Amino acid sequence: MNRPVTLEGQHVRLEPLSMEHLDALWRAGSDEEIWRWMPVQVRTLEEMRAYIEEALAEQAAGTCLPFVTISKPAGEIVGSTRFGNIDPRHRRGEIGWTWITQRWQRTALNTEAKFLMLRFAFECLDWVRVEFKTDALNERSRRAILRLGAKEEGTLRQHIICSSGRVRDTVYFSILAGEWPIIKCALEAKLQSGHPASA
Repeated sequence: MNRPVTLEGQHVRLEPLSMEHLDALWRAGSDEEIWRWMPVQVRTLEEMRAYIEEALAEQAAGTCLPFVTISKPAGEIVGSTRFGNIDPRHRRGEIGWTWITQRWQRTALNTEAKFLMLRFAFECLDWVRVEFKTDALNERSRRAILRLGAKEEGTLRQHIICSSGRVRDTVYFSILAGEWPIIKCALEAKLQSGHPASA
């Protein structure tokens, strides 16, 4: 389940995260605005190192599959994303921990990355459920997840204590295996049209 894999499309390549990506990820993630809605803030190179180490430790434990996000047009690392909270017994997991440089936000690159991950989850891993979650205050993220075709399920109140000390409410969304064929067709059409529902 946690075996590293590369997912590649027309606009984006998702490669397995490794410590070799530290410097490139730090350059991509140096904009503080990227971390505004994240529970953990990455403000220094050492914090980025810890961020990667934690992801790799969770991968070793079988609960996470982290990637670096590479823009194929630019030929450079522009962010990161991952499968997390993987539960093989119940064939479910979460797509999240996603951040991307502002230049590539709301573009086909990010939408295609979500499409590739969803396709892998449902068609290769045979999951029955993919989850998404976001800060209740992050309206942009909530709209983007809905545009993917996910269903909003509810809000967990005072769910996470952020590194700033703020106690956040978290909104949960999901896509089920039975919903994937229709969502897949819709995302493929939007990617082909050049007007993706960016997430």
